[in-house]
Amino acid sequence: MTNTKERITPTRTAPLTHANGHDWTVAGEAWGHAALDWSTLFEQYAVEVVTAIAERGAIGPGTRVLDVACGSGWAMRHFRTRGADVAGIDAAHRLLDIARARNPTCELVHGTMFDLPWGDSSFDVVTSINGIWGGCEDALVEAHRVLRPGGTIGLSFWSQDRPLDLRAFLFAVAAHLDREHVEGMISVNDIAAPGVAERMLEAAGFETIERGTRLSTLEWPDEEIAWRALRSIGPIVPALRGSDPDAVRRDALAAIEHCRRDDGGYRFENVQCFVVARKSNS
Repeated sequence: MTNTKERITPTRTAPLTHANGHDWTVAGEAWGHAALDWSTLFEQYAVEVVTAIAERGAIGPGTRVLDVACGSGWAMRHFRTRGADVAGIDAAHRLLDIARARNPTCELVHGTMFDLPWGDSSFDVVTSINGIWGGCEDALVEAHRVLRPGGTIGLSFWSQDRPLDLRAFLFAVAAHLDREHVEGMISVNDIAAPGVAERMLEAAGFETIERGTRLSTLEWPDEEIAWRALRSIGPIVPALRGSDPDAVRRDALAAIEHCRRDDGGYRFENVQCFVVARKSNS
């Protein structure tokens, strides 16, 4: 057997400041603050919705896919195993370093979803796994632009249905945040309300095909690993920096005590929604 070395494609950089003046550098730093823990202990939460979106989007050999807010590239790797030609964009340098190692032949861009550095009709499918939220309407307009006529987009986000273990955790974190941060967390999750994602997509020019749900399950062997997983997500960073980290840990773990099993491990379950839509052929 001949060993072949995959070609390494360097990450290129696009502007992180959107036209509305929002600088996504802060968000990128927050989501990349514990990149290794995120990529190994949390990112696999999306396996069920990634599979569903790949199937609905008919992702297969030769499909050109763009993963928006690609994180550390877990979904990209899944699409590659189906034979797709995949690119990704994210605002977190540290997550992109891992994504590059996982997907060495893929094009990766350090940038914002509101200013995609690809031409019109460049992709057959655009995906965003818990990356596009309430207030991100302009990102959907950009996704529509880079999709070919007849192409599909697949989004996922946390549901409002139970089980939703994440809710208790985020409430505990919110107690350590100022009002501005709490209001921001609430507003971005507006997308979970029935019909909101569909209206956002339709306003950007898409036709909704399907809305569905999948159960996301993460399991951690002990309290230390559970905490490392939970503290790796972006929204917790302001609490860790603005409050007592030990107090944040105490309250966060208390909030998920109901997830602890008899053997000391944790089973963390949440319902995820996914919505698939199509760009018209005209």
